[in-house]
Parts: sequence; structure tokens; C-alpha cells
Amino acid sequence: MRNDINMICNKQKHDTASRKMNHRMADRRGAAHFFISHCHFSFLISHFSFIFLLLTSCARMGSPDGGWYDDTPPHVVDSSPEDKGVNVTAKKVVINFSEYIKLEDAQSKVIVSPPQIEMPEIKATGKKIIVELKDSLKSNTTYTIDFSDAISDNNEGNPMGNYTYSFSTGDHIDTLEVSGYCLNAQDLEPIKGILVGLYNTFEDSVFHKEPMMRVSRTNGDGRFTIKGVAAGTYRCFALQDADGDFVFGQKSEMIAFNHDSIKPTWKPDVRQDTIWRDSLHIADIMRVGYTHFLPDDVTLLCFQEPQTDRYLIKTERKDIDRLSLYFTYGNDTLPRLRGLNFDSDSAFVLEASQKKDTLVYWLTDTTLVNMDTLQIENSYLMTDTLGNLVWQTDTTEFIAKTSYAKRMKEKQKEFEKWQKEQEKKKKRNETYDSIPPIEHLHVKFSSSGQISPIDHIYMEAPEPLSRCDTAAVHLTSMVDSVEVSEPCELRQIGVRRYELMADWQPGKEFTLLIDSAAFQGIYGLTSDKIKQSVKVRTEEDYSFLSVQVSGVEKRSQVVVQLIEGQDKVTRQEKTDSTGVADFYYLKGGNYYMRAFVDLNGNGEWDTGVYDDDLQPEPVYYHPEKIDCKPKFEVSRQWNLTALPRYKQKPEAITKQKGEKQKQLRNRNLDRAKQMGKEYVREKTGVGM
Repeated sequence: MRNDINMICNKQKHDTASRKMNHRMADRRGAAHFFISHCHFSFLISHFSFIFLLLTSCARMGSPDGGWYDDTPPHVVDSSPEDKGVNVTAKKVVINFSEYIKLEDAQSKVIVSPPQIEMPEIKATGKKIIVELKDSLKSNTTYTIDFSDAISDNNEGNPMGNYTYSFSTGDHIDTLEVSGYCLNAQDLEPIKGILVGLYNTFEDSVFHKEPMMRVSRTNGDGRFTIKGVAAGTYRCFALQDADGDFVFGQKSEMIAFNHDSIKPTWKPDVRQDTIWRDSLHIADIMRVGYTHFLPDDVTLLCFQEPQTDRYLIKTERKDIDRLSLYFTYGNDTLPRLRGLNFDSDSAFVLEASQKKDTLVYWLTDTTLVNMDTLQIENSYLMTDTLGNLVWQTDTTEFIAKTSYAKRMKEKQKEFEKWQKEQEKKKKRNETYDSIPPIEHLHVKFSSSGQISPIDHIYMEAPEPLSRCDTAAVHLTSMVDSVEVSEPCELRQIGVRRYELMADWQPGKEFTLLIDSAAFQGIYGLTSDKIKQSVKVRTEEDYSFLSVQVSGVEKRSQVVVQLIEGQDKVTRQEKTDSTGVADFYYLKGGNYYMRAFVDLNGNGEWDTGVYDDDLQPEPVYYHPEKIDCKPKFEVSRQWNLTALPRYKQKPEAITKQKGEKQKQLRNRNLDRAKQMGKEYVREKTGVGM
């Protein structure tokens, strides 16, 4: 198109040069007069007026701007076999286009259905796309090749839009469609790129044994459309296919299933199509008839099964005083460690993670700490090829990253540095120390000085404690200028971690006193005297939120979670017998809400297991942000099922954003307007 315009411009330049000067000047004065009288031309002059203006101005001297843009998308000219052809036997498909095209990310965007076990060969060359199917064709079956939005022209990148090619090995084409959404069951995030497919049998074992009949893949919104579906009754599944066999064979594969039967159908319908004048202005809104395929709101909640296969990931001695073992999955039966170059009896203090998948063995003897290499026979339970737990024995060397000799050398350097500093102080007649300061056990506190009335204070030691004197912990407050002792309790919650509980009354200030040597570590260090102020904020510093939950069975235990930012849970409360969850002493701010039905009553969200016909615990989102201001009481009525799941999660906290739809650019209209404005400014001075 650009070449044609340039040819017209050259011819126009030749004709204009042959005219007499007075005619040319008259024409230009006429043109200037025309534009002056239409100073608001931006929304009044049609596209053709601008094009005529540019053609008549080709005789002007100046640099060419390259002519008109090619904003026309490619279109299909023909194909072999014919699109929607029947009784097809060829496995090679050739689709010819009106111009040179390119195919973007064919491996993930192009979906062939029924699914192909052996990957088809898909390539774009010149003005054609060639698809070679490797699997044998099934009889009386509709095949669809869904290119999505992967096709565009080669030069300008004009998108063709969603395009699907189909043919049938039988005497008719199946044209029904099934659409819906795939969401992560735990947080309702849209899942991009997961396979969704249909089975026409209701046997649960089919998901393990046979490939899906027809498949699609979700886009950035988690949206899928399965095309070329025959009339019948189906079940719908989702599968994050790790091994490419289109069946659920690995626990690590994310899946979704339900027992709802799907009967595809259709109806005539009308939709509104928006015609844009440019990127900001709407030219028209048209009502267009179309075929509405149903169902179009199938919602699949995807999950991973518990990864119960147990094996040892790694061992390490990152710090000289402890040995670490990392497993894929915890077990109540702990490993048995036997020292090969040392006596391992009473040599360890175990610090285990909550799930017992990370085990840290603290060395209780400094002699062992100073050994550069510890040889250990490690016997532990692991999963064999049949899925059973069996004993496995390894011999492991735990090697210190820094040798004992080097550590001693560095320690000596530090001592000598300290000595020199004291000698300098002595020469300057300053106060100095003759012996090194006593090293204490440093205990960390979770509180920075201010807490809420429902907070607890946590203390953590740098190593396991051999002694903790709870009688050395004192809590006091001032009442009428008199220091009063307050009851408190120090409770151990780990080998290094303790919890201080007390009646933290709003607006009250406490003093925490801990006597020296109250805590002693396994290497003999004791804590110094500790004094810390603890101030409890007043009730006016907080908001109160009450949530009345409905939409589920009254006996259901629901856990309501308050969320800040990107799905970060800041507080959670269980509903009472009336379905109410109360949040006391809530810090002011904006919150979102998530809830899950705690079916087993453990206070945690639990995933599903396919072979046990166990779905993940249901999760819901409140669609609106909640503003909780200090001193205010806020209440919400929340029907968990009022909206379908795919409409619940607020966009502000949705991490998986939908892909921006590719659109044709109307650059010629913008160019025509710009050229017209420049011509008017040149001849009239308007807009300058």
C-alpha cells in the first residue's frame, strides 16, 4: 500500500510542476482559505479529506516520511485440506495467507485437539503455516488446531486475532464448545498455561490411564475454551502435564477435578462490540448477533497433592556447632545418627521444624565443635520405587567451612587487637581493661517496646539452653506511683524459644526485669541482666472488625483471614457458633478478606487427594477492600458464595494479571490527522 501511495505522489509532483505559477498559487491560497474556515478540523474532516490533502501536497519540497502504514492484518487465502473439510485422511495441513506471516511461541500457544502424544511439527514459512501430525488419525473425529493469537504479519506485526482451523475424519464437523476458568484452589489465582480436557466416561481411574479426549490451554486470565466438542455428557479435568502423556501420573502435577456432568449446547445471542475511533475515543457501539456456546463458566480449582515421597535432599555443616539434615517430607520416626570418629552418645540436641522435614542437630560438646570433620552413619526412612517407606543408611562427612586452626588464628588476632587498644588507652591515662570483657548469652526479644493487648512477647536464645530460671523473670507496673508486681508466665515453645504471657492491659506500661544468669546456653555462656520497658497501646489506637459469614452450612467452621498487600495474611480468626468472626485490637489500615472452610478443624488450609476423592478445602475472597480506621467499629455481612469464584478475588491483590489483548493499530488515521495539522500550521499559522 505504501508503494502505491508513493507512485501517486510522484505522478502528482510531475503534474504540479508543469502547471503555471499563478494557478499553483491560486490553488494553495484556496487550500489555505479552506483550512482557515475549518479551524476545528480534528473531529470534523473525514479520513478521505486528509488523504486528498496529503496527495495534493506531494509537490511541496521536503523530506519524505515513508508513506502510509500497513495496518491490514493477514487473512487466510486457502488451505489444504479445506478448513472444516470432512472425510480427511491427510496428516499434513497447509494454510496459505495473504502476506508473509510469523508464528509466535507455537509450542505453548498452538493447541491440537484431540491431544497428540507425539508432538506435531508446526512451522511458519513465507506466506504459509505447515502442521504435520505424527499420531495416527482417529476415525469419525473432529480435529481442531487452535492458533490463539499467535499469528501476525511479518513486517508490521498486525495481529490476525484468534484463529482456529478444523477438519473431520468423518462426515461432519463437531462445533460445540466448553469454556470456563482454572484457579489455584488455595488463593484463587488464575492459572496460566494449564491443560484442560474432557472425558466422556465417569470412571475415576480414566484420569490415570487414558489421555483426555479434547483439550485446551488457559490464557493469562485462567480462561479456557475447548473447541470441536460433540454432543454428549462429559467430565472436565485440568492437568499441569509434566511428562506430556495427558494423564495424571505424578503427584507433583497440579490437577483439578469434579463430578459435575457437562452437556455442551448453544443458543443465539447478542453482544455489544465497541468500535474505536482511536485509542481514547469510541466511534460506535454495535449490537452483533453470535452463537453463544454453553457452559461458559466451568470453574476448576487446581491443587497439588501432598508431596509425601520422602528422601534426603542435602546435609550441611553451615555453622561449626550444628549439623543440618533436609528432607522432602517429615516423619515422626526420626533418623538414627551414630558417630564413626567420635562418641555420639548424648552428643546432640535436636531442633526440628514444625513438619520435621528440617532437622538441626546441635553439638553439645565443644570438643566436637572444634573437630574439623565429623563422620556419621545416618539411618533414616525414605520412599522406595514402590512408594513404601524403607530404611536407608548413608555415611556422611560433615566438614567445617573454616578449620579449627584458622578460627583460633582469627580469635588470636582479635585478642591482640583488643590488647593494643587497651595499651593505647593506658598510655593516654584513659580507663582501660586488664582482662577481656565477659562474653554473655545474647537473648533477642520480639517486642520493640510497644505491643497490642493481645500480643505475646517471644524470647530467642542463640543456642539451646541448658538452664532457664523462670523465677528470675519479673514483670512490674506502676500503680499510683507505686511499683507493683504483675503475674506472668514464661513458657518454652522450642529448644531456643520462649513465650512470655501476661495480662497486657490497654494503655498500661510494664517493666520486664530478668536477673543475670537467668539463662545458660549449652556452651556455658549465661545471660546478662535484662531490663526492658513494655508499653501497651490504648484501645483508641485500634479498630474493631466483625464479620458475619453466610453461604455455607451453619455447622461449618470457617477461618477468616485479613490480608495486606500481595496475599500476606496478617490476622485470622475462626467463626463462632453463629458464624461471626471478631477481630479485636486491629491495627488501622486497609484490608482484604479471604476465608476457607476448615473441614478437619486443624486451623490450616488443606489440599486435596484425587484417589481419595478429596477436594481441597474451599477458599473464598471478599471482593472489596475494607477500610478499618482507629477508634471505629466496622462490620461486614459476607455471603461466601454470592459471586462465582472466578469473580471474587480483587484485582489489586491478584498476582497473575491477564494478558493485554493484541489490537490492530489505526496509525494511518493518526498520520492523516497529524499531516493535516502540520499543513494548516504551515499555511495559516493556526496552532503555532
